[in-house]
Amino acid sequence: MTFRVTRFLSGYHVDPEPAAAVPPVTAPSVHVPVMVREVLRALELTPGLIIVDGTVGGGGHSLKICEQIGPTGRLIGIDRDPTMLERARLVLPAENVSLHRGSYVDLPEFLNAENLTAVDRILVDLGLSSDQLADRERGFSFHAEGPLDLRFHSGEGPTAAEFLAKAPVEELETIFREYGEEPHSRGLAAAIVKQRATHPIHTAQELAELVASVVGHQGRNDKHPATRVFQALRLAVNRELEHVKKALTDVFPQCLRPGGLLVVIAFHSLEDRLVKDAFRDATVWDVVTPKPILPTPTEERVNPRSRSAKIRIARRR
Repeated sequence: MTFRVTRFLSGYHVDPEPAAAVPPVTAPSVHVPVMVREVLRALELTPGLIIVDGTVGGGGHSLKICEQIGPTGRLIGIDRDPTMLERARLVLPAENVSLHRGSYVDLPEFLNAENLTAVDRILVDLGLSSDQLADRERGFSFHAEGPLDLRFHSGEGPTAAEFLAKAPVEELETIFREYGEEPHSRGLAAAIVKQRATHPIHTAQELAELVASVVGHQGRNDKHPATRVFQALRLAVNRELEHVKKALTDVFPQCLRPGGLLVVIAFHSLEDRLVKDAFRDATVWDVVTPKPILPTPTEERVNPRSRSAKIRIARRR
């Protein structure tokens, strides 16, 4: 099945706000990176390699990578979230690491700045960081009383609250259905449009309460009833699936040396489907993992956020 990436957030204009200053970061990340042992094995690391961590986050995977590539190796870390870059800077060695604020789709530009044309390995972890989830001022948590933002960077596009305040009901329904795979997409879209007429949604908590009032907890086990809606909005406001598709079909093939490895960690079916579809192009990729690598039962117990993670690997032809 081929997944269609739809462009959203294009039907209205929101003046871009200046990027807020990054608050001082004095503590390293609390995020526990998933499947570190499996990632290191997948990358086939040796001293001297040039590695790209396209979603460096707090530097958890990158720190272990640096230990294996040694002082003769080189790591290029990329992240759209400037706060996460500052956390990574606290733990990664300065002498052979360079960090860039942006998306992995900007990799050609970053390589040019480093006087490089291609690299040996690329890693992308498409999950959220625990640090982002814990930041109550950005709306990633269901109980956040701060603004419903959901952006990785405050200077990139409208917030989730701005989008909910103006998007047509049809667009809301489509996003919840396609990006969140939410079976109650129509009812939720209608409820949001009705409520915003008198009381627009400003916080994550307000949105979570509205979703719960429409959906309830019908057989969702331990998942919050708003999980799918928050996923859909986050993917939409950050254009995440567009970035994934462009990177897989255009950016990574041109930036990875022949024989180089691409390792992708996906956390839900939409991303994983895009990875599988891209890896089917036998003119570009040799698939290393016909079936994805999954976390061990032990890791799932110790790090519950790893439960939905899947690693896929391909080698550049």
